[in-house]
Amino acid sequence: MVDQGTYVEESYKRDTRYIPTRITADGRDGFPVEPGRYRLAVSRACPWAHRSTIVRRLLGLEPVLSMAVAGPTHDADSWTFDLDPGGVDPVLGIPRLKDAYEARPDGYKPGVTVPAIVDTTTGQVVTNDFPQITLDFSTQWTQFHREGAPDLYPEALRSEIDEVAELIYQDVNNGVYRCGFAGKQESYEKAYDRLFSRLDWLSERLSTQRYLVGDTITEADIRLFTTLVRFDAVYHGHFKCNRSKLSEMPVLWAYARDLFQTPGFGDTVNFEHIKSHYYEVHLDINPTGIVPKGPDPSGWLTAHGREELGGSPFGTGTPPGAVAEGEEVPPLTGSQPNAGA
Repeated sequence: MVDQGTYVEESYKRDTRYIPTRITADGRDGFPVEPGRYRLAVSRACPWAHRSTIVRRLLGLEPVLSMAVAGPTHDADSWTFDLDPGGVDPVLGIPRLKDAYEARPDGYKPGVTVPAIVDTTTGQVVTNDFPQITLDFSTQWTQFHREGAPDLYPEALRSEIDEVAELIYQDVNNGVYRCGFAGKQESYEKAYDRLFSRLDWLSERLSTQRYLVGDTITEADIRLFTTLVRFDAVYHGHFKCNRSKLSEMPVLWAYARDLFQTPGFGDTVNFEHIKSHYYEVHLDINPTGIVPKGPDPSGWLTAHGREELGGSPFGTGTPPGAVAEGEEVPPLTGSQPNAGA
């Protein structure tokens, strides 16, 4: 039997020892932005990696930054490329993302995480610093943004985006994990209260404005969406975040549907991978490994009415085009999302 590892702790604390190296326009860390040089390794299951797939698509970086997609489950050591023929990534030539981490000369020891950006010229992971990766896509890869790409990190709003994103990270993105991996009742209840207090705060904020900061989509919205889209499928039941389902929180449910139906969001979501990962990997929480059939995802395509609040997803920009060949996700019941208003 494959060792999936253990996740429950008395009071969960995320390991944040990420590789701080950056890929920048000026190459200050020795890694300049170059088309075709790097490969973004992700899993459709992982919310932290999901941020990078959304931003990459919204900015149109697919032609210059290829993407390796790991399978939804992994063992205690590594994400694996079991979706590819022969179980080997066709560009990197490796079966396990751990191989690219171990190729680094510094003997990197923390866990093998996604997203990770690999230098195809050396086969080594350059960075796995997920918050910085998406910001750098917006600020350092500008030469390769598609025509009409949105400004997801506008300079005039950065301080507010950073402030809101940090609250979301601490209380929501990481908060669901503090609930799910808590090994003591007291730790769980504290995380639960903190999570729903922040969700109530977000509901109030979004009751009068379409997006979190400003009147267009920004990095803050992307960071919230990747947790909300997983909420009913896994966090409500699997992680015991069960005061309310997302679909029972009217403002957040409409907001999340608005984003889902915007190109670059729903067309990067794979609910099959999401459920498979959480329920099959976290066996200390779900010992049977049974993956639930529900919930019915078709509600994500229903009308949301958020256009009445004004704003537009891309501002003066345009929606991204069709999903790149080979990067499609399974469609939901009904038609695929079209351009948001």
